[in-house]
Amino acid sequence: MLKPMLQALSFLPLGTLHAMGAALGWVVYLASRSYASRLDANLQQSGLFASAADYRRLRREAIAEAGKAAIEPIAIWFKSEAQVTQLVREVRNLDAVEAARSAGKGIFILTPHLGCFEIVGFFFGQMMPFTVLYRPPRVRWLEPLMIHGRRRGQVELATTDVAGVRRLLKALRSGKAAGMLPDQAPQFGDGVWARFFDRPALTMTLSNRLRRATGCATFMAFAERLPRGAGYRLHIEPLPAAIGDESQLNEAVERIIRLRPAQYLWAYDRYKGRRGVTAAERAPRAAR
Repeated sequence: MLKPMLQALSFLPLGTLHAMGAALGWVVYLASRSYASRLDANLQQSGLFASAADYRRLRREAIAEAGKAAIEPIAIWFKSEAQVTQLVREVRNLDAVEAARSAGKGIFILTPHLGCFEIVGFFFGQMMPFTVLYRPPRVRWLEPLMIHGRRRGQVELATTDVAGVRRLLKALRSGKAAGMLPDQAPQFGDGVWARFFDRPALTMTLSNRLRRATGCATFMAFAERLPRGAGYRLHIEPLPAAIGDESQLNEAVERIIRLRPAQYLWAYDRYKGRRGVTAAERAPRAAR
């Protein structure tokens, strides 16, 4: 019943879906005190504003953009592959990816919770075999829809467990492509405390471990939403071959967020409490 309804909604223009999403973003923000508090606190923590008025503008935009992120998978998952391909209006630095492929290197795409991360996987899956690490959703009925929507083109999915990590490792070692979210709070494997917008956040070590093990070419990527549902601009930023620690990984995530800060999912619980960091260290900076 739900799948046919979503398929019907996918016939709507992207601009209409984004307008619906912006309204949904405000409904959730006004209805959920915990959601609103987390979004406000994380956005304040970022310091990506110059004044109180600038902060209020950025918060308004972030609330609407979060709603768009929740709705736009309807378009990416259920429109035809030809229609979704046409939504990518511009790609920046694709030549760097193609050069790494020509050199026989594995391609590692890191996509933060920024812009439309669903279409990033779709785009690369149209180009090459692409194995994507994903965490099964808590809402179990959503998983079959997610698998249906993401497994398009040459995309293969790998769950966040040992078997899934091995699939990513195999893909990168064989010169294929793999992708994951670098800013996802770890629920498995190792994580270390590293500063993210000047506050300790438990950070995955997996991406750096895979890079060291495979010598792959690594890129940070995100799909910027263009105004009025015009589509997406895909930004691809090569990361240095020299692999630093997780603090440097978080700095790379911060740099790409600064390109379009309103399109980051500020309500994502990036600063989940864990043992080993004091309450004072976890506390956000004073609000401006």
